[in-house]
Parts: sequence; structure tokens; C-alpha cells
Amino acid sequence: MRILLANMAKMVEDTGGLAKVTSAFANEMQRRGHTVSLVYSDEKSGDFYYPLNPGIPAYDVCLSNGRRIGFPLYLKAKRELLRMFSKQKARTVNNDFAERYLLQNLRQTVEAVNPDVIVSFQPAASKLLLCDLQLTIPVISMSHGDPEDYFHIYPKKEIPSLVKSAVCQVLLPSFAQHIHNHLPEARTVVIGNAIPQYAAQAELDKPKDRYTIVSVGRLTRNHKRPHLLVEAFARLADNYPDWQAELWGDVDQRAYYEELKFMIKNKNLQDRVFLKGTSNEIPNILQRCDIFAFPSAYEGFGLALGEAMSMGLPAVGYKSCSAVNELIRDGVNGFLCEEGPEDLAAKLDRLMGDRALRARMGQAARDSMKQYAPEAIWDAWENLLEEMAAKPQH
Repeated sequence: MRILLANMAKMVEDTGGLAKVTSAFANEMQRRGHTVSLVYSDEKSGDFYYPLNPGIPAYDVCLSNGRRIGFPLYLKAKRELLRMFSKQKARTVNNDFAERYLLQNLRQTVEAVNPDVIVSFQPAASKLLLCDLQLTIPVISMSHGDPEDYFHIYPKKEIPSLVKSAVCQVLLPSFAQHIHNHLPEARTVVIGNAIPQYAAQAELDKPKDRYTIVSVGRLTRNHKRPHLLVEAFARLADNYPDWQAELWGDVDQRAYYEELKFMIKNKNLQDRVFLKGTSNEIPNILQRCDIFAFPSAYEGFGLALGEAMSMGLPAVGYKSCSAVNELIRDGVNGFLCEEGPEDLAAKLDRLMGDRALRARMGQAARDSMKQYAPEAIWDAWENLLEEMAAKPQH
């Protein structure tokens, strides 16, 4: 089966979850004997942070005849102006750029690959494939977050592509209902993200000289919100002198990173709270830790959360955060808290003060991630791809 993955986003040096899923998907389907290609859109050249296996061609539609297609300044200005009034309208500028500058390159890539089935990684890609190019090749539209957002902050002209898709994949059952509420004629299927099933497990039932709360995610103010963990830990630090916190993740905005550093210094936590940067050894890091804190405002699934729970760490997150409030079962494999640092501190306090509770919830977290075992997830994907590829083209 010839599979084309269409991720119309950056891949070069990107450490985010979307890039990680893209490479993992391509590598696994190639391992299963399929011919896999990737088309993506990046304004810079270089290596992928999550590499593709040899033999998987990657086509950058921003590269044409050896020349790079940059996002024009006039469109950047228009996008920033519109963003002041509407995120949805600002996103339409990205569509304008793709339609005018990238569509022909995308058409040529599809013709060169001649796929049996296409996996689109976002509605913008599905729109280009199904509404603009009007392909008859089956397109599976992936969702990496709560698709309710499609109907509020995504450009309206992307929505018809969901109905035109052979099927829309979502990560959680509640997400399928969100699409059905708006587009009852769209077909959906639930396939979660693949979560590693680690042979190792965090040892939570043994005494330690130093215990660690860990958080993994890009350092962003409005999304991952690590400042809330710093504020919560500051409320507990005096009562737990043998605890520390580690924040792992790439710097998103330098100003926010400096603000975090100042906050840590201002609260006299320089030797207790650490901004660790990025690492390729996250499993080893998780194994030596004791609690996973995930103060995100929103998530599509929460790969970092799933991986931590699979390692056997009890997790704490916000009950208002989509996906997190389905992966964490409050009082079973972790705690869900109310918004703000106060309740986050209260839930961390319960875990920090009770080693037996940490061990019990950690085991429950590990068990709850078995349903996302990679073999089961990739089997579901392969079956869906084969089903869609077998359908006659119209």
C-alpha cells in the first residue's frame, strides 16, 4: 500500500508532539511493509528532530526548483493585523498563502507519489487536498486536539473538507461527539496516540534522599503554563525540604523563559526548581521521578502525560483541560484540580506527603495506559488505512 502523509506544518528541528507523531507514523508503517512518503511545509531547511527512517522520502512544498518559498511580508502583516480582532480570521491568511504559493507543488507531489490513501494531519491540509485539488484519493483527516476548536477558531472554508474526508480520526470518544454535533454526516473513528509500554517502572515505594516532581512540555505561558507549577511548589517547599521540581521543555519565548527564571529566584528556589531544557532521554528522567505535573490549559491528547503515566507516575492536571481530564481519573491514577496554583498545590501536597498513595496511583496510571499500547494503536491504523484504500475512487 502506498501511503502519503500530508502534514502541512514545520518539521525541521521541531520538538513538538505533531512532528513526533508524524515521524513515528511514517516509520511504523514502513516497518510494516508499506511504501510511505511525507509532504510537509517548512520555511527552513535542515534535519528533523524526530528522524525518518531511510527510504522514506520527504517533500517540502516550500521548496521549488531549489528555491525556498518564504511567507511574504505583506501576508505576515495582514495576519498580525487580523489576529488583533480574530484568531479565526488570522488563520485564513495561512490558507491564502498555501493556495497561492504551495498548491501546485502539492499537486505535483501527489502525482509523483500516486498514493492509495492519504493521511492528512490537519484540516488545512485536507482543504488543500479535497476542496482545492479535488482529489478522489481517500483522505483520512487526523485530529490532534479537541475538534470542537475547528468550529470556533479554524477558518470556515476548512470545514467542508471534514465531510469530504473518507473518515475523520479523533483521539478520544468525546471528540467524536464534538464533530457529530456540528457535522452529523461526517464519519469518525476513535484511535488514540501510541504510548510506549516501558519495561522499566518508576520506583515510588522506596525512600529517597531527594524526591522529584517533573513536568515535560514546551515552556509556553498560555498553553503548558509551567509558572503555575512554580507557584504551587513555592507554597509547599518549606514543608518538603527533600523535594525538588524539574521542568523539561524547549524555550518558546525568551521573555517568558526569563520571567520563569526570575520567579524561581524571587521565591528563593534556585536549588529546588530547575529549568532543564530538552532531552532525548525522557524515559530515564521519568523513571527516577515521583510525580508528574501537567498544568496545561488545553491539550489534544497529552503525549508527555501518557508517557509519564506509562512509566508509573501519578499525575496531576486541571479538570478544565480537555484530554487531560479523560486520561487522568481523579482519585484513581492521579488528581484533577481546579484552576489556579492553590488547588494544584493542594493536590501535590496529598501525593508528596503519602508515599503509599503515590505508589498505588502510579501503578493505576501505568495500567490505564495499556489500552494505548503501540501495537494495538498501529494495528487499528493499518486496518483503517487498508479499509480506506480498498474503497473505489469516485
